[in-house]
Amino acid sequence: MANAAASATAGSVPTSESHGPLTHKQILTILAGLMLGMFLAALDQTIVSSAMRVIADDLHDLSGQAWVVTAYLITSTIVTPLYGKLSDIYGRKRFFTTAIVIFLFGSILCTFATTMPMLAGFRAVQGLGAGGLFSLALAIIGDIVPPRERAKYQGYFLAVFGTSSVLGPVIGGFFAGQATILGITGWRWVFLVNIPIGLAALFVVDRTLHLRHTRLDHRIDFGGAAALTVGLVPLLLVAEQGREWGWGSGRSLACYGVGLVGLIAFFLAERAMGAEAMLPISLFRNKTVGVASIASVVLGMGMFGGLASLPLYLQIVKGATPTMAGLMLLPMTLGMMSGSIISGQMISRTGRYRHFPIIGCGLLIVSLFSFHYVGAETALWMTMIVMLFFGLGLGFNMQPLTLAVQNAVSPREIGVATASATFTRQIGGTLGVAVFLSILFTAVPDRIATAFAKIAPTPEFQAALKNPQSPTGNNQANINFIQSLQQAKTGGGGGGAVNPLADSSFIQQLDPRLAKPFLVGFSQAMDLVFLIGSGVMVIAFVVVWFLPHVELRSGSAYESRGKSDAADAADTATAPGLSL
Repeated sequence: MANAAASATAGSVPTSESHGPLTHKQILTILAGLMLGMFLAALDQTIVSSAMRVIADDLHDLSGQAWVVTAYLITSTIVTPLYGKLSDIYGRKRFFTTAIVIFLFGSILCTFATTMPMLAGFRAVQGLGAGGLFSLALAIIGDIVPPRERAKYQGYFLAVFGTSSVLGPVIGGFFAGQATILGITGWRWVFLVNIPIGLAALFVVDRTLHLRHTRLDHRIDFGGAAALTVGLVPLLLVAEQGREWGWGSGRSLACYGVGLVGLIAFFLAERAMGAEAMLPISLFRNKTVGVASIASVVLGMGMFGGLASLPLYLQIVKGATPTMAGLMLLPMTLGMMSGSIISGQMISRTGRYRHFPIIGCGLLIVSLFSFHYVGAETALWMTMIVMLFFGLGLGFNMQPLTLAVQNAVSPREIGVATASATFTRQIGGTLGVAVFLSILFTAVPDRIATAFAKIAPTPEFQAALKNPQSPTGNNQANINFIQSLQQAKTGGGGGGAVNPLADSSFIQQLDPRLAKPFLVGFSQAMDLVFLIGSGVMVIAFVVVWFLPHVELRSGSAYESRGKSDAADAADTATAPGLSL
């Protein structure tokens, strides 16, 4: 009898004694490790974004930065559901630590990049680790903290994001502003700084993250993962390169075809795998999960599209250093933290979450549409007010949608459900960055040419041409620019004399009168991006109205799953044929 029972439960290997509710002290101990892991990923995003313009200029490919961002998002997006599913089966800790190790390996590789395509490839390796950091941390929180109580611990995660939002631009700007540090190019330390933080995170996670997990024997959906990769990569590739290839070119059509085949194969693979699929089809039949997933895709497009353009506006148009640009984004960070705190506290008190995404989408529509009117000469304080409301809209959307998805599924599906929420948001973000930066850099040359045609005849611009030895700007830069204009006249236009998409650093060195056409051109191109982003957010606003309200659970998924495991074990022990 003992042998039969042992055989029947061979796939279930308990790793500790009890599955009872965790105390506040136990939860805080676990949070320490999770916060370090999330801090690693959050800090990297803010450091890299603040230094990206310097990196792109140093590698002589400003427009190529879309590759760097997109490559990171593609890999992190693809592996996110795989992390969720595997952690449901084998436990969260081993995959959380694996994610940290891969992320650190990618960081080391990034320091050796000599071209933007090479940096994009190494960032793709980083993304393989980043895909597990956020989703698994959120899944573990979904495991151990009841939905109604989650607001109590939300402040700790807000502190992580707030700290990284402040420190990231400062650290990134410092490194990017140094020619060399210890013989290594300054911006390369943007990636090296991850190493000590990551090692500390590994140590703390190993010491603090001790959760009992009952291993479940399931097939791993590698076929679905491969099909998803085949489906997404070509489509995201054409979203990035379509402006250069031509949207109806042979290469673009090939990408459309391969992507469509991959997505069809993914759907068939997931249907065949059933409940064991990486992203079970049945999960999306749940109305809450389905609506939240569609909303997350559209929200991700609008949010990431706007977020990718704001730092460029501040650095190129306003002439801010990377450090200053990061600090100028603090109103957005303040709004995001305020929105998360307000929504979290209200959800904890009332148990109702549905109206926050609706209000948040409304704020995002208004904010992005307002950014459309921000020009080269708009006062910075006015832009910061819009940033505040943009951040508030983000804060009202981030936590409630994830909470809704986690609450709508069974405790045993928390990992895959959280991964699906993160996955759909990243899909939208990846598309948003690729499409909106493509729109931006496609529009920039035309907008600059139009601005040149309008500004070049003005007395101010002509006076600067006649007197390059002006008290403002770099005199040698002025002379070089004027000479390039004269050489380009036979080619038909001043706007083609220089290539701001290869290196925009010369703009801040010019006399402001000479630089004005570039500033106006960039600003007007960004206006177009924000206008399209506001239109995308209108779609999200309509979608979130269909989000149903489901009563929030009062117990944690960890406790509920423990009771289910115990009941399963009891049923197995008393099942017919297992007793004499």
